[in-house]
Amino acid sequence: MKQLRAAIVLTLFFILVTGLAFPYFVTFVSQKALPLQANGSMIEANGKVVGSSLIGQGFASPKYLHPRPSAAGNGYDANNSSGTNLGPTNPKLLEGDKDFDGVKTLAEKYRKENSLSESDTIPVDAVTRSGSGLDPHISPRNAELQAGRIAKERGMSKESVLAIIHDNTETPFVGIFGDARVNVLKVNLALDGIRI
Repeated sequence: MKQLRAAIVLTLFFILVTGLAFPYFVTFVSQKALPLQANGSMIEANGKVVGSSLIGQGFASPKYLHPRPSAAGNGYDANNSSGTNLGPTNPKLLEGDKDFDGVKTLAEKYRKENSLSESDTIPVDAVTRSGSGLDPHISPRNAELQAGRIAKERGMSKESVLAIIHDNTETPFVGIFGDARVNVLKVNLALDGIRI
């Protein structure tokens, strides 16, 4: 009976500490210290939430910056976050099939949509899917190659589109961790003249 009572008391103690007190403490601290991140890094425009800076969205209109291809559900479906799980030696990754666009097909589409020649080098993130399928960023080179199409569709100069892209390019953390990247949603909002 003595051991049973000690076990019950310890169980209740740890339920209170680890199940209630600690989660509430972490929530309180994160809401005070990092409220944007604690609430999903939501981006608001004109008082309305338009997305998150951490979750990619599909943009298909030629007047917008396009994200990298997605394998999440039917494309950028946050309920089905996933990659393709195809290894680099899998022929389906390169060639594709009737249900899946391979790298070659994606490269042809990318070149055609951005008026590029066969000799133009395409960044790898323009023709491959990310591990989550919801990557909100693309490489600066990928964004720059799309600038001509966007400028033409919007009746803007290519230099102004490039300036918007460069203003929304994030540098590596502390200058060494990660790569430079462009947040697609932030660029597209800036192209529409929406301040965030």
